[in-house]
Amino acid sequence: MSRPTLDRPAQGVRPARLVTLLGPAFVAAIAYVDPGNVAANLTAGARFGYLLVWVLVVANVMAVLVQYLSAKLGVVTGRSLPEVLGERLSRRGRIAYWAQAEVVAMATDVAEVIGGAIALHLLFGVPLVLGGLITGVVSMLVLTVQQRRGQRVFETVVTSMLAVLTVGFCAGLFFAPPDLGAVLGGLVPRLDGPESVLLAASMLGATVMPHAIYLHSSLARDRVRHDARVERRHALAAGTEGRDLVEGDDAREDDVAVPRPPSPPVVRRLLTATRWDVVAALVLAGSVNIAMLLLAAANLPGRTGTDSIEGAHAAIESSLGPAVAVLFGVGLLASGLASTSVGAYAGAEIMSGLLHVRVSLLARRLVTLVPAIVLLATGVSPTWLLVVSQVVLSFGIPFAMIPLVRITRDAGLLGGFRNGLGTQVAAWAVAAVIVALNVALLWLTFTG
Repeated sequence: MSRPTLDRPAQGVRPARLVTLLGPAFVAAIAYVDPGNVAANLTAGARFGYLLVWVLVVANVMAVLVQYLSAKLGVVTGRSLPEVLGERLSRRGRIAYWAQAEVVAMATDVAEVIGGAIALHLLFGVPLVLGGLITGVVSMLVLTVQQRRGQRVFETVVTSMLAVLTVGFCAGLFFAPPDLGAVLGGLVPRLDGPESVLLAASMLGATVMPHAIYLHSSLARDRVRHDARVERRHALAAGTEGRDLVEGDDAREDDVAVPRPPSPPVVRRLLTATRWDVVAALVLAGSVNIAMLLLAAANLPGRTGTDSIEGAHAAIESSLGPAVAVLFGVGLLASGLASTSVGAYAGAEIMSGLLHVRVSLLARRLVTLVPAIVLLATGVSPTWLLVVSQVVLSFGIPFAMIPLVRITRDAGLLGGFRNGLGTQVAAWAVAAVIVALNVALLWLTFTG
């Protein structure tokens, strides 16, 4: 495999333009505040108070490292993780790898559609099947924005949904703030019996989602390409050659060729912006998760039924009033809509990178919507379906984590931007912890 040409001359990236690179991590961060996290966070707070705050903090630190490595791969190599794997695997290997990744992506999509359906049912009494269809249609509209207006507008839409769910999930804290001293006490690592161990393992084990790893490298790659195209258009517009490519409202990104890989100084600047992007996005997502736990710890101690989204919503309504419950429902709806759009996007990138087949996002949305609607129509408990989807996701974790850590250490691929010894040790430690916890969760799930 050829090493990326990082020493060729390339256009510089002005510091002011680095701000335009922010955004990909906020899309990937949706995976950390999806409907599957809601019940776990509320249950932890209701049953154990502030005891497990430290678990979410540790989980968020691990997520920052994982998502940064994924984004770094896209920035430095100009290729996504699925693309790199597709280049290294045999044809049979690519097909087999795609099959497991596709199952993971579909399981993710099922969970998000179910979350959106539950939110519509809680807010408006919409039947679950109809709610799933509405969630699918709205997500198709969001994906249409991506196809017609580009990644930047798509990121803006998804980030706006992230802002809405942040308000929805955190609003209750303004009505009933937590005990600050108890919150600080919850930062001290400790556990209280087997149930707290299981819940802590669930919270840590479900930290990193495979589709977020695959997608983030694609988003970072495309953002760098977009920024480079904009820079080149400015350069072309300043001269005479190529002016016809940049003038007029109908100019498209494809009119300007993908530029050569940037020089090492530019890559360093891009990685600096990427670090800011990842930290800001995951601090926000982590804060939302912690806010849900604090909300339950302060207002739902000892309440039963919080292990399901419907039960958690009912407990919030009875304890904090209908206004907070409505805001919570709105946050859940925004989470479901954003998550299912991001999940469909991830599935398309996985297929494109591994099979070199590009399928319309809308076509993928239709195909992956069918299983979710069928499952909702069976009348099976939505909470149980969410649990099953998390089990499927656990199977996919090693296939995303282990290749990411190995590839980002490859000097032939990343050159001087490969992981250093400290980063590599930390990455392997995080990968080992996450994979081990997911294996433990699988065992506990199947053994009861």
